[in-house]
Amino acid sequence: MDAQTVERHAAPVPRYTSYPTAPHFHAGIGEAAYSSWLNSLDPAAGLSLYLHVPFCDRLCWFCGCHTKQVRRYEPVKNYVDALESEIDLVARHIGRVQTVEAIHLGGGSPSLLEPPEIGRLRTALGAHFAVVEDCEISLEVDPNDVTAERLAAWASFGVNRTSFGVQDFDETVQRSINRIQSFEQTLTAVEGFRTRGVTSVNLDVLYGLPHQTAASLTRTIKRVIELAPDRVALFGYAHVPWMKKHQRLIDTSALPDASARLEQARLGASLLTEAGYVPVGIDHFARPADRLAAYAKAGRVRRNFQGYTTDAASAILGFGASTIGRLTQGYVQNVVATADYSRMVLSGRLATARGFQLAEDDRVRATVIESLMCGFGFSLRELRAAFGEQVDHIAGIAEEIWRGDEDGFTSFDGERFAVTLDGRPFVRTIASRFDRYHAQGNARHSAAV
Repeated sequence: MDAQTVERHAAPVPRYTSYPTAPHFHAGIGEAAYSSWLNSLDPAAGLSLYLHVPFCDRLCWFCGCHTKQVRRYEPVKNYVDALESEIDLVARHIGRVQTVEAIHLGGGSPSLLEPPEIGRLRTALGAHFAVVEDCEISLEVDPNDVTAERLAAWASFGVNRTSFGVQDFDETVQRSINRIQSFEQTLTAVEGFRTRGVTSVNLDVLYGLPHQTAASLTRTIKRVIELAPDRVALFGYAHVPWMKKHQRLIDTSALPDASARLEQARLGASLLTEAGYVPVGIDHFARPADRLAAYAKAGRVRRNFQGYTTDAASAILGFGASTIGRLTQGYVQNVVATADYSRMVLSGRLATARGFQLAEDDRVRATVIESLMCGFGFSLRELRAAFGEQVDHIAGIAEEIWRGDEDGFTSFDGERFAVTLDGRPFVRTIASRFDRYHAQGNARHSAAV
């Protein structure tokens, strides 16, 4: 594919882990709305919980998460006090004990929590929610944080899925992003969790990093395959220095251009599929026996703020600074600053700062965009069965995209709209054509490839 075509379709667009995307949330949705939405949760529905720990003991320059480096443990310990308070507060607004089917701990680096705080969080969750016996409990891990004591505490917590950041094992690349982490460290951490009952391991790899080459990426992925993960996420580095000022420490002259990024993405995907992994969506890969692969084959994969998932919960409740929750009515997001968050929840207030209430058209477009991101297509017949004549305008957009497509990236027969194999690297760009809010406001995004 020529460079001009790549550049034309690689303009910055959202990653579509939600629709509408977070830049379009507004302050009109606050504590009162969230309280009402919590109180109206379906008593029979299983929930998914996300706990955010916005601290790291080192700051990786590539990181796009809401997190900050800490040199003392006391702020982390105090933050867990606030998390406990929010768990209690949200449960009281729900007004009953609700079943929980999935728990995800992310960050930051939740793996830096010490055993007492790990135990406190598990006790708080068990006191206010009915955590099912086979609950999927996943943890994001920095291998540098792993100790025997923490491993034992996380095993007691019930963690059965782990996700490890690898990024790239090449030392030059690691130095350029301030993420020094050896293969041996990663292996020790992975095996440490496996021997304590973790049955599913995910490894994150990045392409598009400074000084990264096809050769270095090949070496990294071959080493990743040696670790035999159940899943691999192959993400494109999102360079957003206007949002994350620490990314200004990265040498932009060493970043690959759009064509090189596309080549790296294709190379990584090829190496993983040759090793037997099944592609899932735009950037995930799973072993054929893994549940994510089975869900992808059956068309049941979902997409949320944690990426591609088998989590089918109708509501995701977020705990912690900056977290986003999704309920039937729409989205809510907590305040970003940890000091503000802690002050609010410790005083008995929900920390909701903004959100978005979904209209019916939003639900239609959200379904279309998620279908494109998960399965590279959608059926108008299925949309009409779910939403009625509300989908007529979607047919018009699909027709317009297809007729104006000079590159053969889409197909449309009047009933099914699909992204072709050549077009799949640009599915985010294609999805953005169905996004009524994308051209509104001043939101800036990372490159589409």
